[in-house]
Amino acid sequence: MANNSVAYSGVKNSINETNHGGDFGITLEELRALMELRSTDALQKIQDCYGDVYGICSRLKTSPHEGLSGNLADLERRQEVFGKNLIPPKKPKTFLQLVWEALQDVTLIILEIAAIISLGLSFYRPPGGDNESCGAASGAMEEEEGEAGWIEGGAILVSVVCVVLVTAFNDWSKEKQFRGLQSRIEQEQKFTVLRGAQVIQIPVADIVVGDIAQIKYGDLLPADGVLIQGNDLKIDESSLTGESDHVKKTLEKDPLLLSGTHVMEGSGKMVVTAIGVNSQTGIIFTLLGAGENEEEKEKKEKKSKKQDGTIENRNKAKAQDGAAMEMQPLKSEDGGDGEDKKRSNLPKKEKSVLQGKLTKLAVQIGKAGLVMSAITVIILVLYFVIDNFWVQNLPWLAECTPIYVQYFVKFFIIGVTVLVVAVPEGLPLAVTISLAYSVKKMMKDNNLVRHLDACETMGNATAICSDKTGTLTMNRMTVVQAFMNEKHYRKIPDAESLPENVLHLLVTGISVNCAYTSKILPPEREGGLPRHVGNKTECALLGFLLDLKRDYQDVRHEIPEETLFKVYTFNSVRKSMSTVLKNNDGSYRMFSKGASEIVLKKCFKILSTNGEAKVFRPRDRDDMVKRVIEPMASEGLRTICLAYRDFPAGEPEPEWENENEILSGLTCIAVVGIEDPVRPEVPDAIRKCQRAGITVRMVTGDNINTARAIATKCGILHPGEDFLCVEGKEFNRRIRNEKGEIEQERIDKIWPKLRVLARSSPTDKHTLVKGIIDSTICEQRQVVAVTGDGTNDGPALKKADVGFAMGIAGTDVAKEASDIILTDDNFSSIVKAVMWGRNVYDSISKFLQFQLTVNVVAVIVAFTGACITQDSPLKAVQMLWVNLIMDTFASLALATEPPTESLLLRKPYGRNKPLISRTMMKNILGHAVYQLVVVFTLLFVGEKLFDIDSGRNAPLHAPPSQHYTIVFNTFVMMQLFNEINARKIHGERNVFEGIFNNIIFCSIVLGTFIIQIVIVQFGGKPFSCTELTVDQWLWSVFLGMGTLLWGQLVTTIPTSRLKFLKEAGHGTQKDEIPEEELAEDVEEIDHAERELRRGQILWFRGLNRIQTQIRVVNAFRSSLYEGLEKPESRSSIHNFMTHPEFRIEDSEPHIPLIDDTDAEDDAPTKRHSTPPPSPNKNNNAVDSGIHLTIEPNKSATSSSPGSPLHSLETSL
Repeated sequence: MANNSVAYSGVKNSINETNHGGDFGITLEELRALMELRSTDALQKIQDCYGDVYGICSRLKTSPHEGLSGNLADLERRQEVFGKNLIPPKKPKTFLQLVWEALQDVTLIILEIAAIISLGLSFYRPPGGDNESCGAASGAMEEEEGEAGWIEGGAILVSVVCVVLVTAFNDWSKEKQFRGLQSRIEQEQKFTVLRGAQVIQIPVADIVVGDIAQIKYGDLLPADGVLIQGNDLKIDESSLTGESDHVKKTLEKDPLLLSGTHVMEGSGKMVVTAIGVNSQTGIIFTLLGAGENEEEKEKKEKKSKKQDGTIENRNKAKAQDGAAMEMQPLKSEDGGDGEDKKRSNLPKKEKSVLQGKLTKLAVQIGKAGLVMSAITVIILVLYFVIDNFWVQNLPWLAECTPIYVQYFVKFFIIGVTVLVVAVPEGLPLAVTISLAYSVKKMMKDNNLVRHLDACETMGNATAICSDKTGTLTMNRMTVVQAFMNEKHYRKIPDAESLPENVLHLLVTGISVNCAYTSKILPPEREGGLPRHVGNKTECALLGFLLDLKRDYQDVRHEIPEETLFKVYTFNSVRKSMSTVLKNNDGSYRMFSKGASEIVLKKCFKILSTNGEAKVFRPRDRDDMVKRVIEPMASEGLRTICLAYRDFPAGEPEPEWENENEILSGLTCIAVVGIEDPVRPEVPDAIRKCQRAGITVRMVTGDNINTARAIATKCGILHPGEDFLCVEGKEFNRRIRNEKGEIEQERIDKIWPKLRVLARSSPTDKHTLVKGIIDSTICEQRQVVAVTGDGTNDGPALKKADVGFAMGIAGTDVAKEASDIILTDDNFSSIVKAVMWGRNVYDSISKFLQFQLTVNVVAVIVAFTGACITQDSPLKAVQMLWVNLIMDTFASLALATEPPTESLLLRKPYGRNKPLISRTMMKNILGHAVYQLVVVFTLLFVGEKLFDIDSGRNAPLHAPPSQHYTIVFNTFVMMQLFNEINARKIHGERNVFEGIFNNIIFCSIVLGTFIIQIVIVQFGGKPFSCTELTVDQWLWSVFLGMGTLLWGQLVTTIPTSRLKFLKEAGHGTQKDEIPEEELAEDVEEIDHAERELRRGQILWFRGLNRIQTQIRVVNAFRSSLYEGLEKPESRSSIHNFMTHPEFRIEDSEPHIPLIDDTDAEDDAPTKRHSTPPPSPNKNNNAVDSGIHLTIEPNKSATSSSPGSPLHSLETSL
């Protein structure tokens, strides 16, 4: 017993020690120091201190072949010692901060000031104020009414508080939603590691130091590590160093792998050595002060100098050290904006189409409102002055001044109220709500939206360029035909019927020459299909072996991945993959597989019927293409050729780097036909797209016959139509001139008819997308959506207006470059995205139609009422209530209409189609006429109709009259029923259709009705209301319902007859933009700012609440969508490096198709001139350093002097 307890306490002590970094033979500091070195220095350090990588593994207590054991205590201990793979996110804004921001709105501030003056004056009792000499001004001020004078000012203040709280709550809930979205995106990021000799996928945040991670083409590395074994591994480190060339990683030269870099080719295994804030990306974050402001940090640092000295010194050392200078993230002007790092020397993207239109429209409406309110105030003041001092000839008495001032304040409040009603601040709110709602719902439709405006752009899409494999097809590949020993097998043959040596070559070749990460697992549930893991084409070949009753795992156990002599991994240029094995006698054998026409060209022998190799001449090859490959392809099969080559022992060692030499003189073993069935729902989805005016094009790497067969099955091609199917080579030949340069006119001849582009390289895909977008042959610019899954699709995804990445098959690089991730890889989800995109557009149009009717009526009523009766019929508080229901509630109600299939029956809106169509203009003006007639009738003859006292010309603090209450109540009722009318904008008759599908709409209309009853019956003095009888209520509701009947009448008038109607809310055309602005183009082009720069009404900028709120959508990108765009809140490094600089190399002549400037050149303002390739190829600190020095004032959050960032800026 005693012994046991001693042993146990020993264990306990050792556990305690581990908290201090004991127990592992290597400390956090040592690992950090190691990862800061580059290539040869690092190798030297590893050899001197640890021997080799295996030395590091043994010190980290991990096995290079089996990984960590995976027991929880061990993982927790590692997290305690080496930290977690998280970078702490930035704190979200508190509710109070959001309230403070909402209060910055100038209209509200003016109202508050006016209300406070009004309050102050109502408590001031002037001496002798009651004397007759003040004339009509003081008329009949009854005592108890004077007491109630404060109520109006108080009510305005209360309603301002309501508006502010509503705005702040909206922002807050939005922020919460997007943080949720962000964390969901992070949870979906998995990485492959070895634990307990099992290959498993774990969330990126769970990776610990000592894990053995498997890396493959297309991965974004989530942690720093040291390579254990690699095949042809090339990494794009531009995100860290700015070097755009791919870096080759080998054990002999450069074994260090850094977080935030992209694997562009090959595969391998690494041991994780640094994660979270200790990884290279994390260290940069610490320099940029992620999570807290520099100043706070400095204060804290002063306090914790003693404990923290080491880290601070290291930061200082790094700041002076050259390594930090290379790190690209330090380029950004405000040391934070993830997008800016890459773009600081690229033209900015123009704002989303919708935002541009809305800002412009809002500015126009706001200007009109401002003018109206100014005129209203001037007329009221003049009328009062003329009436009192000229017509009645009264002198200006000093003791009367407060009373006059009170009148002026009242006039001012009326003017401001007109302005408040005129400015449609509900607009940005409607956009926000509509987009947020759509994004939430699109998650259910398997669309994970990364950039908000992609949702709305999708509604305008006119073309979709789709991949074939996995998007249009099921990506469940099976070998269904084969050509072996000169026989074409229509179905899989028996293993017995094949010669032994052919079978042996087939089994070994397929098992070894497929990535070891590709494998077939037993089905998850009884009777299910076996699960394919890894590359689907390779899984088909492995499944072929299983069909031949042979097991590939036995071969893999016999020849583990570490013993492979050399691997030429698959890439888009080679279109083949080869693996070299070294035999015991010193000879080599190489197995190859790849696209049949490419590999067959390199074969000069073929295995005959008895398994012997016989000569294979070009004539035989052409014969085989006709007899075997074309028939397979025409059935929609993808053909793969399997071949091998022996290098005898006696000959000199081959030159392994000379690929063309190595990959020749092959012997063909077999050609297999792989079937990938079309997804059952795709033909229907494509039909819907075509009906909606969207052209679907297929861009695939497969051969042209396979592609044509699949395109016909999907319905992209119809028999008898003259559409083009071309191969990449032919496409390039047709679009280039004699010098080999691409010409837009040549592309314009091809793309309108092109439906299938086969055997295409990623460069072709990018050229096609760019060609369609830049084309000017249609009156509307084409809006192109692109799907992609491979790393090489990155440039095309970024160039497109909307990039869709595959959630399942997609590589991390593709996902980073995309706008929307399809979580189920299914084409029919794209159709859903189109539906939601159009719905966003329609929702905003519905809201506009409703909002503008209210604005027109309210402004005219307030204006004419004020001019004729010296008092607005709708009081300030009532206007604010109308404004609240019309703006906030209506935007909620109309922006959450669910989409219907009918949205897909019309053609796409163009980029410069106005927001307000002529039909909508007809509705707005038509309903305004009805409402104005009703309101003015009630205002001027209402007292006679209802037999009540007139409310006109009441003295200053008179009690509320029944007359004006009826006017107000009827006005609100008309708005309520008009909200139902506004649900349809294309002139449909049935406005109730599908109304019960939208619970939010029904509940808001009902809720508003109930609150209105409460306000009228119990609102009293604050709302300037008095109780109404049942009769009067019924009349109000009846006149309100009249808008529904009137709506039918308006619909009957054909829009085509009304020639005078104008559309409004166009996008900005190119020629409207002044030249110098085209040249500047430094910040985003903000149409509103441009209008204002002309300086007519400078203070209007603040007045227009839109300005503040339209940034809401931008706020999505910054504060809420932060994890996607701004590094400050990436909670996992995996998300950090957005958009690597893609470099595409192709076997085509080297023409800079994609240069740094062009990849982003998306602003229509730059449409026609393609900028020259940037001479500074590795888009790094040199270019942007200039930005830092020239434009210190542009930096959004200028770093404080003394911060590490500041020292970096100055040194840059």
